[in-house]
Amino acid sequence: MISKKLKTYLDSYQIPYVMITHSQAFTAPQIAASAHIKGKELAKTVMVKVNNRMAMAVLPASERVDFELLKACLHISDVQLATEQEFKNLFPDCEVGAMPPFGNLYGMEVYVAQSLTENEEIAFNAGTHIELIRMEYSDYERLVQPKVMDYATTLVN
Repeated sequence: MISKKLKTYLDSYQIPYVMITHSQAFTAPQIAASAHIKGKELAKTVMVKVNNRMAMAVLPASERVDFELLKACLHISDVQLATEQEFKNLFPDCEVGAMPPFGNLYGMEVYVAQSLTENEEIAFNAGTHIELIRMEYSDYERLVQPKVMDYATTLVN
């Protein structure tokens, strides 16, 4: 079931969105294929530690976080991929690994890859491994107010 915190938040701002149910999938490419969404329009959330504080890196499913670029964008030397163990309890209303890219709801910074902003609409996990939300990127940006940076590189198959 969709994250109650997220649904309440979107509904309180009267944000139009579409719920998409898909076959159970755990990786961004699997989710994109299952939901018939282009990889560049599926926003995946990668949990990172920035100076030992949890944050979200949000980027297209067709790309990966370049940690050296992210460090350069943030002008710091300590950015690491967070382990599931480190973040699983931070999202009590979500299945592990299916958290929506709304760090503002969980008290953390959100860094959006510049390439994601090129989409009119984005889709993202809604708190489960079988549901997505699709909405206008401009609404997402207005609600989350992420820091937009150029830190993502295209995945190589």
